[in-house]
Amino acid sequence: MGSIVIRDIPHTYELAPCPLSGACTIVFVHGWLLSRVYWSPLIDQLGGEFQCLSYDLRGFGQSCLPPTSEFAAASYSPAAYAEDLHALLQSLHIDRAWVIGHSLGGAIALWAAALYPDRVAGVICINSGGGIYLQEEFERFRHFGTQLVKYRPHWLNLLPGMGWIFSRFSVDRPLDFQWGKYRFMDFLRADETAALGALLESTTEAEVHQLPRLVSQLSQPAYFIGGDRDPIIEPQYVRHLASFHPSFQDCGENWLELSPCGHFAMLEHTTAVADFIRQRVN
Repeated sequence: MGSIVIRDIPHTYELAPCPLSGACTIVFVHGWLLSRVYWSPLIDQLGGEFQCLSYDLRGFGQSCLPPTSEFAAASYSPAAYAEDLHALLQSLHIDRAWVIGHSLGGAIALWAAALYPDRVAGVICINSGGGIYLQEEFERFRHFGTQLVKYRPHWLNLLPGMGWIFSRFSVDRPLDFQWGKYRFMDFLRADETAALGALLESTTEAEVHQLPRLVSQLSQPAYFIGGDRDPIIEPQYVRHLASFHPSFQDCGENWLELSPCGHFAMLEHTTAVADFIRQRVN
């Protein structure tokens, strides 16, 4: 584990060197209220073939914001986080990489590919879709997410069983208890400014409608993985976004629906996701 300063914020990252000379680098980008830790089972399977980089987004996991107000006006949009990613790659002297993003991380990966085509070789989005803006649904989601973040009772940490609850939320089958504990702790320690900013800036009508345009203009490969029972990003939204990429028009094989699967495909179907990556990343 290392730490590197990007835009005055220390970012925690893990870079696992690959024993194979000249191996491709894969960067893993986590989702909202999460951290880099959820990529570890996938990296364990892929680490012998690829150089793997995972990191905590600004304001999440161990990439903590300083206790000052100077970052209150900072942008937490997917594009801004893509700029952070680019700065991270530059600092680590990684000239070209594939970017794999989960949920919100998928939008960040797409923005990175659009903004930095010379550095991003391709994208794989996991449990990430969109392009359709349903006003009432998004307003409910934003309201619920805002209340969830602003009124997190930290005394919940004293109650037993919270890991058990979080191991069952938004997945088809319960995850191992350790993942529930990680999810609960990441939920509690996410910085409020970053969590609210990322939520509100990634779910505007303009941002939602921008994603299909980004995908349609990408020159790099872009693939999408969805879960048939994902309650957060339903599979039709994953397929909808995938359909804008030129490769979908050519063969319709740029997306995969896993079954049975909820919102954490990299934990629920680690081997299937690893195989999908092996077949496409080069």
